[in-house]
Amino acid sequence: MEYSATHRGYSPDRKDFCVLPHSSPQETQNIAERLPLLRRRAQLVKAVRAFFDGRGYLEVETPYLVPTPGEEVHLRCFRSIWEWPDGGQETRFLHTSPEFAMKRLVAAVKQPLYQLARVWRNGEKSNTHVPEFTMLEWYRPQASLFSLMDETEELLRSVLPPFLRVGGRYIDLKAPFERLTMQEAFQHYVGVDLLGTANDVVALAEQAKVSLREKETWEDLFFRLLLEKIEPNIGRDRPTFLTHWPSEQAALAQRDPMDSRVALRFELYAGGLELANAFEELTDAQEQRQRFEEDRHRRLELAPDQDWAIDEAFLRALPVMPPTSGIALGFDRLVMLATGVPRLDEILWLT
Repeated sequence: MEYSATHRGYSPDRKDFCVLPHSSPQETQNIAERLPLLRRRAQLVKAVRAFFDGRGYLEVETPYLVPTPGEEVHLRCFRSIWEWPDGGQETRFLHTSPEFAMKRLVAAVKQPLYQLARVWRNGEKSNTHVPEFTMLEWYRPQASLFSLMDETEELLRSVLPPFLRVGGRYIDLKAPFERLTMQEAFQHYVGVDLLGTANDVVALAEQAKVSLREKETWEDLFFRLLLEKIEPNIGRDRPTFLTHWPSEQAALAQRDPMDSRVALRFELYAGGLELANAFEELTDAQEQRQRFEEDRHRRLELAPDQDWAIDEAFLRALPVMPPTSGIALGFDRLVMLATGVPRLDEILWLT
C-alpha cells in the first residue's frame, strides 16, 4: 500500500492537519510515484553500511560547516556567517568533501573509516549534478591504490545485482572491472602520447588533430579530450578504473615512485557515469602545502570571491597519518546506476 497522509491517521479536514507552505498536491504525487526508487535508495544505504561494518570500518561524522571547504580550483562553495554569542562573526563554508576532516581522523585513530556525508558545490545543476548531494568516502590505512580498486569492486558487487541495465545496455558486474591507465586511454581513444606532450598544449593538439580554442591551456585540452573522446567509450559493458593520472592532476595523491610523471589516482566509470575519485594519499605536508598554494593562486584568478585560509590542522596531521588510500564515491550516482534512471532528481527525496 502506497503511503498517503490518511494512512497515518490524518485527514485534510482535521484541524491539526496542515500542508507545509512549500508542499503541493503535485509534489506529494511525485514523491509517491517515486517511492519504489526511494525505497531502493534506502536499501542501498543499509547495504553500504553493512559492507563497511562487516569489514571493521568505523563510521564517523565530521562537521559540514567548516573554515576551509576544500582547495579545488574549479568548485564554488556556499558561504555562511557564524554569529558568536558575544556578537562576533566568522565566515564559514559548507564543505565540498569531508576529505580533510576524515584524514585528520585517520591520522589520530590509525584505523579504516567511512562516512555517508552531505556535501555542497555551488553553481552545479544538471541531470547528473545537484548543488547538495551525498558522498560516500572511505579511507583504509596500509592499503595501496590497487587494493582499494579490489575493495571498490567488492563493494559494487555486494550492493548491486550482477547485471545492470543502463540506457539500453547491460553492464556486467561479475566480470573483472577494466583497469586502464590514462596513458593507455589517450593512446587508444585519442591517438596521442599523453605523457610525451606534458605541458605542451600545441603538441597535444597536433597529435589529437584538434584546433586549439582561444586561451586553451594543456589542462583545458586534456579535460576536453577526456570528456569528448574517452569518457563516452569507457565503463559501457563493465565498469572501468581510469588510473595513473598525469602528475599535474595529482591533487592530494602521491606521485608514482616508479614514474614521477603520473600520480597514484584513479576514477571509476560505469554506465556513462563518473562514480568515484581515489588517491593513494600524499602524506608530505610540505609538498601538499605547495600544491594548495598553487591551486589557491589559480582559483583566485578565476574566482576572487572563493577565498579562505589553508587548512593548517589538516597539514599538521599529514606527517602522522599512516600510508593510506582513500576514495570519494557519489552515492546518488550509485543509486542512479542501481535503478537505471537518467536523472539525479528522480532518486532524491526532495529537491
